[in-house]
Amino acid sequence: MKPLKVTSNFEVYDAVEELPQAIQSLMKTAVEARDKAYAPYSQFKVGAAIALNNNEVVTGSNQENASYPSGLCAERTAIYYAGAAFPEAQIQNIAISAKSMKHLVEAPVPPCGACRQALVEYEVKQETDIAVYFMGETGKVMKANSIKDLLPLIFENSVL
Repeated sequence: MKPLKVTSNFEVYDAVEELPQAIQSLMKTAVEARDKAYAPYSQFKVGAAIALNNNEVVTGSNQENASYPSGLCAERTAIYYAGAAFPEAQIQNIAISAKSMKHLVEAPVPPCGACRQALVEYEVKQETDIAVYFMGETGKVMKANSIKDLLPLIFENSVL
């Protein structure tokens, strides 16, 4: 047996105002998308905004369904829209914001596992890292320089 240590590095900002101006704007767009989420069952709204290298910004919000597995997270809504509308564009940054309708969310909320897998597909496809900024409703913002920091042992096409 040989141990394997896997580490990830993140940057933590105390508030949105500490982010670069372009990322502040992207996070504001994510918050606007979050507020449009359809979350009558979980009461947990998430918004995502994706900046592309063609200067387009696409958004997504979680969309729930009474048949729970039929819903879709904000991150996948946004990434699949970006892939469909701008298949040749590269994704530069993703901003994510989450809000509970039951209590204040002050801790950063990262993408769920399914979204991490969907996001890493596009990072592998474009062969460049995608920075991910995530937060709750207020408070600290975390930054991962790559999806691989969120999902270090990726499942990707080379294993198929």
